[in-house]
Amino acid sequence: MAGGGQPWDDFVLVGRVARPHGIRGQVVVTPDTDFVDQRFRAGATLWIRSDRGAERLTVGSVRLQGGRPVVGFEGFLSIEDAQRLLGQELRVPEEDLVPLEADSYYHHQLLGCVVETSGGERVGPVRRVEGGSGASLLSVEGARGEVLIPFTGRICVHVDVAGRRITIDPPDGLLELNESDRASATARRATSGE
Repeated sequence: MAGGGQPWDDFVLVGRVARPHGIRGQVVVTPDTDFVDQRFRAGATLWIRSDRGAERLTVGSVRLQGGRPVVGFEGFLSIEDAQRLLGQELRVPEEDLVPLEADSYYHHQLLGCVVETSGGERVGPVRRVEGGSGASLLSVEGARGEVLIPFTGRICVHVDVAGRRITIDPPDGLLELNESDRASATARRATSGE
């Protein structure tokens, strides 16, 4: 159980500690959020998983360097302290997320949703969401392998995160596109002796 008795898997990933920075306990964070300024501001609370369960961290200082936050957490004062955070996932409770506009979704809300066509044909579950706002792709585990589906209103005509369903109206050939790519790759492997 994480902070407040909430299971760790119910927390939402907002970044990962990439490496220590300097000798004063700061770390470079690879963000996994569109709200970097809000999520990593001084005073913000983040959670990591430790051998004592979930551990609450408070951001003491932050600055951006090369597009990534360099964060100093309260109580982390040395490079040895920072080393303890290396590779840690930084998470927050879902209720702490920034409310989104209508018809906008967090990636974690789409994972596991079953994609089906408007005609009722099951495509498969969403396994990954690639890209950011405006150019996202759903990676769906189809019957014949991965199917990449642009997450646009013209194609994804109905999204029901509560019901775990996404209805699509795919243009001709979209669902077969990856199948023909795999067939070409298999043919290339066969002719090149791989």
